[in-house]
Amino acid sequence: MIETIGSRIAHLREQAGLSQADLAKRMHISRSSVQLWESGANYPSTDNLVSLAKIFRVSTDYLLDIDATKTVNLDSYSSHEQGIVFRLLQYFDETASAVYKETE
Repeated sequence: MIETIGSRIAHLREQAGLSQADLAKRMHISRSSVQLWESGANYPSTDNLVSLAKIFRVSTDYLLDIDATKTVNLDSYSSHEQGIVFRLLQYFDETASAVYKETE
């Protein structure tokens, strides 16, 4: 399936547990603007694209499908919180590796 900016916005919004109205409220825009982006009928402005990236903690390159690698910006988190995220990622990496070895 080819991802569009609209489908990425919808996926990230749903992943964050936000409705279109919730996202619109956070961005100080109308719900119909979010709906138009997600349907592909319109595109977010540069300012709104940057806001979306900040809200979802992804890069604008990810939203624009320039780079399919999903990155998460942890700069706004404390060192302690970043450590928790890194430990979670390490846990998932180790779990996936163990499952892969079991299926060989």
